[in-house]
Amino acid sequence: MKLRFRNRFVLFADILLIAISVLGSFVLRLEITDDFFRYYISAALWLLGLSLIIKPLVYYFFGLYRRLWIYASINELKLIFAAVTTASAIVSVIFVALFWMGIVGPGFPRSVLAIDWLLSLFLVGGTRLTLRVLAESASPRGNGRSRKIIVIGAGDAGALVVKEMQKNRQINLEPIGFLDDDPAKQKHSLLGVPVIGALSDLSKALDEHHVDEVIIAIPSAPGRLVRLVADICRVKNVPFRTMPGIYELLGGKVNVSRLREVEITDLLRREPARIHEELIGQVLQGRRVLVTGAGGSIGRELCRQIARWNAASLILLGHGENSIFEALLELKADYPTLELIPIIADVRDPIRLQAVFEQWKPEVVFHAAAHKHVPLMQINVEEAIANNVLGTKNVVETADRCGVERLVLISTDKAVHPANVYGATKRLAEMVILDAARRTGKSFSVVRFGNVLGSRGSVVPLFKRMIAHGGPLQITHPDMERYFMTIPEAVHLVLQAAAMGQGGEAFLLNMGKQVRILDLAEDLIRLSGLEPGRDIEIVFTGIRPGEKLREELWEDNKSYDKTAHPDIFRSTGEDMVDSATMQTTLSRLSEMVSASQPEAIITLLDEIVPGATIRETPPPADLTDVV
Repeated sequence: MKLRFRNRFVLFADILLIAISVLGSFVLRLEITDDFFRYYISAALWLLGLSLIIKPLVYYFFGLYRRLWIYASINELKLIFAAVTTASAIVSVIFVALFWMGIVGPGFPRSVLAIDWLLSLFLVGGTRLTLRVLAESASPRGNGRSRKIIVIGAGDAGALVVKEMQKNRQINLEPIGFLDDDPAKQKHSLLGVPVIGALSDLSKALDEHHVDEVIIAIPSAPGRLVRLVADICRVKNVPFRTMPGIYELLGGKVNVSRLREVEITDLLRREPARIHEELIGQVLQGRRVLVTGAGGSIGRELCRQIARWNAASLILLGHGENSIFEALLELKADYPTLELIPIIADVRDPIRLQAVFEQWKPEVVFHAAAHKHVPLMQINVEEAIANNVLGTKNVVETADRCGVERLVLISTDKAVHPANVYGATKRLAEMVILDAARRTGKSFSVVRFGNVLGSRGSVVPLFKRMIAHGGPLQITHPDMERYFMTIPEAVHLVLQAAAMGQGGEAFLLNMGKQVRILDLAEDLIRLSGLEPGRDIEIVFTGIRPGEKLREELWEDNKSYDKTAHPDIFRSTGEDMVDSATMQTTLSRLSEMVSASQPEAIITLLDEIVPGATIRETPPPADLTDVV
């Protein structure tokens, strides 16, 4: 049974406690004698009357009757202290003034005012904390045996998770201990739960305490730590869950409901580096922000994180109505006060773009709309140009005409020495952005990074479908490697880079080391509770047209400057063509798209895009050979 306390009952209790506090302060200060009643009764009654009138009004002003005290916390204690202190100060000032005017009576002990303040603080605060204690003691208990939990991490997140377990006992989770590598926390207790060792003691702790589940409560935990816990738990056959990474928790709350199964993204986490967030706030706060491709994986995460920065409005532009609708529903639920403007439009339509920009007047634009599937673009060359290059041209020109202050293109590592149509179109889109920045002097910039885990059409969802069907899991080559980053982390760094941009920069995100696709596949199989080679077969199908064994994020002949963020670098000396050549190239590409001339397009791309070798990559003989 859950206890509920109406605040009018709290008000009635306060009135009684005010009387007790005032009279009690006189009783504690003086002996109860005939002289007391005869000499001080007038002052006591005046102080009581003032307190009964003023203190409830001050408490109401501070919101003490609009709180759910069964959820009281440290913040509520601070509020009680401020309210009681303010009320006592006002009463004291008025009471002393009345005394000097000769209205109160012949005299009063000055210390009763301080005693009354202390009693009020004790009684008002104690009453509300009592409500919290009663509510927690009345919370429903779960049915059946509680599951014994070891929590990895005795920090803020671990404390909040344990507090949720203790408060919501119906979930049948009993924390029996923390594991934490901080020596200062060893042999101490947190919320009554002991720190029973370091992370290296996990295997022994699982055996000694007959643990039912392990929870990793360190949002900033790097992938190596998550992998270590996962490997030990898998050997011991103990279930394990984790708190989402710090970038996933941006704008969210840390509690039991956010716990989830360990995913491949957790195994590849890096230690987060978060600095100069005030720069992001300066760029986004109070601004009208537009995101193209807002229904895609990157676009939607951009919208989620932009929403945190109190933008004046967020314009979600995309050509897929279902994805925009889903993004809108999510954002409306999480940010009900943010003005959200869903726009169904195609970046290939300059007239529609112009109308949208003129109506909503965006000040900051993130251009994430693009076709990205490498093999599909090899056999749909015209569409790749129309969307990725000419669409970017339309966005840039419209942004320039309509006074957009800042524009950021989301690019890819495949733009470096591109061996496929997709990579070449993204490199040409970069050149369009940088040329516009050079011509206009505006803050138009490029952010280039590698693969993101879990995006639509990427390798992880594809592998998961293969595993769900029982295999086999198909990999093109055993030595295939790629850069990987989680979507929230990539977007956080994109926003950070965007805030640094002054115009004409190409920013590169530090993606760490490349990951073997084979290792990724084996990790996914194990996270599914299966064993590679035994439960799920892995087969190699051969490299697809346009693919490289290893991607390149850094060009050997280029120099890269450090920025204020350790994971963001600025490329200096990007290969450019003059503006006249750029305009001529775009016009020719537009004509070739209209005339459906894929071979001519590829020839032109190889000529204009630095390091492009697309003609060396034949299209797939089988048009279905794109997955």
